[in-house]
Amino acid sequence: MNGIMLVGCAIIIFFLAYRIYGRWLLHTWGVDENAKTPAFKYNDGQDFTPASKFTVFSHQFSSITGAGPVTGPIIAAMYGWLPAFLWIIVGGIFFGAVQDFTALYASVKNEGKSMGMLIEHYIGKTGRRLFLLFCWLFTLLVIAAFADIVANTFNGFSKDGALITPNAAAASISMLFIFVAILFGLFIKKFKPNEKVRLVLGIILLIAMLAVGIAFPIYLDRMIWLYVVFAYIFAASVMPMWILKQPRDYLSTFLLLAMIAGGVIGVLAVNPTINMPAFVGFNVNGKDLFPILFITIACGAVSGFHSLVSSGTSSKTISNEKDTLFVGYGSMLVESVLGVVSLVIVCSAATNGQLPEGTPFQIFSTAVAGFFAMFGMPHDIANCILTMCVSALALTSLDAVARIGRMSFQELFSVDEGQEMSFVQKLCTNKYFATLITLFIGYLLCLGGYMNIWPLFGAANQLLSALVLISLAIFLKTTGRKGFMLYIPMVVMFCVTLTALVEAVYSIVVKLSMGQFVFAVDGLQLIIALALMILAVSVTIHCGKELVNSKENIQINN
Repeated sequence: MNGIMLVGCAIIIFFLAYRIYGRWLLHTWGVDENAKTPAFKYNDGQDFTPASKFTVFSHQFSSITGAGPVTGPIIAAMYGWLPAFLWIIVGGIFFGAVQDFTALYASVKNEGKSMGMLIEHYIGKTGRRLFLLFCWLFTLLVIAAFADIVANTFNGFSKDGALITPNAAAASISMLFIFVAILFGLFIKKFKPNEKVRLVLGIILLIAMLAVGIAFPIYLDRMIWLYVVFAYIFAASVMPMWILKQPRDYLSTFLLLAMIAGGVIGVLAVNPTINMPAFVGFNVNGKDLFPILFITIACGAVSGFHSLVSSGTSSKTISNEKDTLFVGYGSMLVESVLGVVSLVIVCSAATNGQLPEGTPFQIFSTAVAGFFAMFGMPHDIANCILTMCVSALALTSLDAVARIGRMSFQELFSVDEGQEMSFVQKLCTNKYFATLITLFIGYLLCLGGYMNIWPLFGAANQLLSALVLISLAIFLKTTGRKGFMLYIPMVVMFCVTLTALVEAVYSIVVKLSMGQFVFAVDGLQLIIALALMILAVSVTIHCGKELVNSKENIQINN
């Protein structure tokens, strides 16, 4: 098997899926191109801000394309390339893209409401509060995992004190991104340039930032970068979308698409041979294919976090309902392409059926940098650019999830219109306090390290997907739309991920029995894991009853 065949097949399949299945979903559920979207109805210059189709796509794509589509497939390749490839294809088309699109569609149809508010509208207040609490706890895990990834990626020193220039240069470029994005956002707000002008200016700024960042690297250690990252995501989560988040995502998208294109072109040019068996076994290194494969490959196939982006931020910037397919379904399929490219890269770098050593990011960056070098780009510069791209994946997800976590916390303590808030409710609905408490707990979890958080994050992420799918199924049923295409995905995801979460709890309990338990790290993880399990079961039972009752009512009415 060669790389061209796998990547080529994936691109063709995803293209056909978008054109056929995606459009069928849009036609089945229906859109009103003349309807006034929430972005226009509630334009407040903060969260609700109308944007062009590509701008919203860039926000959605850069926010959902975190570390997952690179990390997941590379780790899952230990079972062989075929299981990972099939899950990315099937999961991307019928699970992930459907979930992302449906969440975006439902939110746009309901005044830009987040998933929590949608659940209250169609299921009730109890379901909403349970779901919001689950979401908030989940965002803590995302913040902890991705903040640690970014800080380690920016770390300019090796263990022996040697300078790591690619990391330092990537950090420098990332800092430039923040300030340039603000200026870019102000420019767009004031002069309202057309899409072509934005595109040209964006590319020019991107090239300039890369050149300056490479020339002037910033050497700081991991802990300092951790503080910088948390300071940044605090600012990003409270600032208006148009000032920082939207323009930064817009600029980052060029990097991410260039990285994917570079990987695809590299595969086409080199046509690497897949040096991994199609299937290794159901148990590898003591880890069972079920459920590990399905929680390891998250963002590349299906991720509950995506639904929070779709309903939490993207739905508030959509200018036309017809754009929901391109933004929701399309961005997920592009991310799945990245997952396939990552899988091909790691499998082609394998030797005698053994995966290369190093972190997934190192494997991916080194391989794609090698592709760029074939076209005349110096390897050091290529490696720096790829390191920057990889860090951008995590950083764009970080600022999105910090905002979503803040909003979830605020919604937990919100009251109905006309009700008077207590002091505690006023404090907890304050966006600055909500952000601080969210980031503080995320920071504490971050101290345990990315590798300790990832299994718990993966299980919670996919379990969130199951909860979102069942909630969206209720929305479709209640509004008289067909929802059968969500039933199999929601059952599969619930069974797979609840199993994985139970295993995560069991591993922490084993640590406790062996005397290796550290409360500040393992204790906090255990508390969150148990809370997630209880909340997930509660939400599922609550939503399941509503879904069954909805069916019965329709049958009776018919």
